[in-house]
Amino acid sequence: MTQAIAGTTVSIHYTGTLADGSTFDSSAGRDPLTFQMGAGQIIPGLEAALDGMAVGDQKTVTIPAEMAYGPRREEAMQQVPRDAVPDHIPLDLGTQLQVQTPDGQAMPVTVAEVTEAHVTLDANHPLAGQDLTFAVEVVSVA
Repeated sequence: MTQAIAGTTVSIHYTGTLADGSTFDSSAGRDPLTFQMGAGQIIPGLEAALDGMAVGDQKTVTIPAEMAYGPRREEAMQQVPRDAVPDHIPLDLGTQLQVQTPDGQAMPVTVAEVTEAHVTLDANHPLAGQDLTFAVEVVSVA
């Protein structure tokens, strides 16, 4: 039986939940997630949990934040002057925007706070700092 190891292409069905039991992502009703083991295409903790699994294997595993999207980093919070943001940009709390870094890269940010003087943008991944639980089933290994 072929096992999920580095270099194999693996397809899984999964449901990801947070500590409060709420679902943040799932492949239910969609095609399975397909990726290459060892290529860094999924979070490290989930890839480690899948190592050695075979078609039909199922498990539920909790991935600590450090092996998922990392801890929340305060340095990823950026305050910009309110008047530096064009009027047509929506600034509702939780709105996801893209900003350009000094080296020209696009970076997703979330509006975290808005005052008359400034806007605080959060470049942390929305799931940073959270332990994630995945119920997974391996559907193919090639």
